Amino acid sequence: MKNIFFIFIIIFTLNLSYAHSDISYLLEENKEVVAELDYFDYHLQMLDLINKEIEVLGVNFKDETIDLYLSLNQLKNLKEGGYNLNIKYYNNLVLAPDSEYKNPEEIEDFLVNLHNSYPEITKLVSIGQSVEGRDIWAIKISDNPEIDENEEPSILFNSMHHAREVMTPEVGVDIAEYLASRYQEDDQVKNWVNSNEIWVLPMLNVDGNNKVWNGSTMWRKNVAGGYGVDINRNYPYKWSACNGSSGSTWSQTYRGPEAGSEPETQALMGLISSTRPVFSISYHSYSELVLYPFGCRGEKTVTHDLIASIGKKLGEILDYTPGTPWEILYSVDGGDIDWMYAEYQVIPYVLELNSSREGFQPSYAKWRDKTVLKNRPAWQYLLDRLDQSGVRGILKDQEGSTVTNFTVKVEKMTVYGPQLFQNYNGNPDGSFHIVLPKNKKYKLSFKAEGRGILAQEVEVAESRLNISPVLGQ
Repeated sequence: MKNIFFIFIIIFTLNLSYAHSDISYLLEENKEVVAELDYFDYHLQMLDLINKEIEVLGVNFKDETIDLYLSLNQLKNLKEGGYNLNIKYYNNLVLAPDSEYKNPEEIEDFLVNLHNSYPEITKLVSIGQSVEGRDIWAIKISDNPEIDENEEPSILFNSMHHAREVMTPEVGVDIAEYLASRYQEDDQVKNWVNSNEIWVLPMLNVDGNNKVWNGSTMWRKNVAGGYGVDINRNYPYKWSACNGSSGSTWSQTYRGPEAGSEPETQALMGLISSTRPVFSISYHSYSELVLYPFGCRGEKTVTHDLIASIGKKLGEILDYTPGTPWEILYSVDGGDIDWMYAEYQVIPYVLELNSSREGFQPSYAKWRDKTVLKNRPAWQYLLDRLDQSGVRGILKDQEGSTVTNFTVKVEKMTVYGPQLFQNYNGNPDGSFHIVLPKNKKYKLSFKAEGRGILAQEVEVAESRLNISPVLGQ
């Protein structure tokens, strides 16, 4: 990397006072800087920035701002390319995170203590190890945590793909603590825990976060090779497909040498493969967005309208902007939510916490509780949504044995006849959980290799329909 010193650039459409154009002075004085840019075409400007491999830190649609992270050469190139950047500076360019945010050891201690306090409803699992050999911890919260109950749906909440986003583990910590501590006294919580298998992974990027606490406060990636890989550009689906990541090791969006190369990526993939969650939320920061698949420009899931409707509801709850990454940000390839959906039909979301005002490392005392309290209704909505419109069951044969390796063709019944809604791959434990719009009729066709086809028509109301299909020989 030719320029190891970086500065913040925040692009505003507002008029800023105290503008300063002496860039070299600002760099020498190690100041935080703000740049003003005429906001004439958001998508065109965003595409140009991504093509130049400029790191976009976040956006603020309410204030019409874009935050960038630039080297000196990038800053000069933007100015020479006609970007009208007026500079304003502040002291303390990069502040260390508040010490009250949790580092990897404190996350582990928290999870161990929570499990020890509530052993009857929790199970602590290391889902893998990082590049530097740290355990990556997840906690399962359920009424029978040691048992895999295939009659119950699973849901996942995961945080910190990116090391500097120190607020994100706090939401995971709050989810786990809220559910475990209220189980005995809160009937709603008891119902969630008794009816579902709830997984919380507060910190995926343990090595990167350790690096943040040791002086590299703006570190984003893991620590592979010393240069790091962006874990959330490393998943196999559409890896390196649409200019949504970088092949350069110095880039903050470096996708790695090959798809799924990183142990952190493999750890989350393994957890998804074994638990098959119906929903997932990946917590990131910042920009106050709700993102859902797919990430590459122009691509949508076959169940886009359903996924978007749930994403819009999350956006309403949080007052966040919903959409696919390419619709409201830029193309992203190799992201976790795309892989989850494409591989296992998980309905996944990214929630970008906080605004550009708070940034990656806001005051703990001022913003931590506000942020976790604001986000409670959103994750609780998804827990409620597990019990709402859709179809769940376990496919068995005539002898009562569980059928594995099966598919379900889901067709919506219309006046014109059946119309394909989704092709669904059943879970290895014989279970299926298909989220569907309410007040509609569907035809489900179950098929397993070497067996017949079972077709069953169902009417989906507001509450989830539980069925017990039996597949013949």
